[in-house]
Amino acid sequence: MNYGSRPFRSVLYMPGSNRRALEKAESLPADALILDLEDAVAPGRKEEARDLVAEALRKGEFGRRSVMVRINGFESPWHSRDLDAICAAGPEAVLLPKASFDEDVRRLEAALRQRGSDTRIWAMMETPLGILNARAIASSSSRLAGFVLGTNDLAKDLGCRNLPDRSPLATSLGIALLAAKTRGLICIDGVYNAYKDAEGLERECEQGRDLGFDGKSLIHPAQIEAANLAFAPSDGELDLARRQVEAFDRAKAEGSGVAVLDGRIVENLHVETAKRTIAKSEAIAEMAKSADLPSRK
Repeated sequence: MNYGSRPFRSVLYMPGSNRRALEKAESLPADALILDLEDAVAPGRKEEARDLVAEALRKGEFGRRSVMVRINGFESPWHSRDLDAICAAGPEAVLLPKASFDEDVRRLEAALRQRGSDTRIWAMMETPLGILNARAIASSSSRLAGFVLGTNDLAKDLGCRNLPDRSPLATSLGIALLAAKTRGLICIDGVYNAYKDAEGLERECEQGRDLGFDGKSLIHPAQIEAANLAFAPSDGELDLARRQVEAFDRAKAEGSGVAVLDGRIVENLHVETAKRTIAKSEAIAEMAKSADLPSRK
């Protein structure tokens, strides 16, 4: 699985115990899905959820969407059976909750290997200890594809206030981002709880995008459009990216390593960013085309 060009603008949690929700997920315009066996499932329905998620994975009707399964944690009574059932269904990725040490990822990797699974691993970054160990976690395994921020659990453990600008979480968000980007991992922002608050969601998506997150984790399908819009290159950004590449190519052809565009210097580092913007736009368009969905409104 090549994650380098895959869009992860919208990453939607789907409760594994809800058959209708799992079926609906097959047609939603989210870039990625988290089929959840952990927090979204009551203890009495864990086995049912496990069976439903395994069935959905075997059907494999999620199209180009990236799909990961959030399993229950190591110390839970469901962890081992989650892995048995999910690995047998051939998941794209497994999401490890409450990753706090690099050893947690290696322990999961060993368990997957024992079951003959080559699935990728994602880590939930949702404990203060996990944030402090983010750099080690990011470097723990070649199977690790990304971080998903669990800001609700993190805020609970920190005892911080829920402010609109998320300033109490700023240090934690920054550390997780730095660790992820150092290793070339995807980093997904935490959820916005007030799913009916469109303005607040839009503001937080834009903040996450500006910080450097690759996308937003979501708790309701109504949030998908805002995340897809915020984390997609705008028409203006895409136009600038293309013109930067063209200007730099012309400068190189003339023997110069620097171009000037709209009164600003364009160097190789700007071109690298521009090419990533173009590639992301093309990947979004390709996904939308395959699912018959709009790439941007």
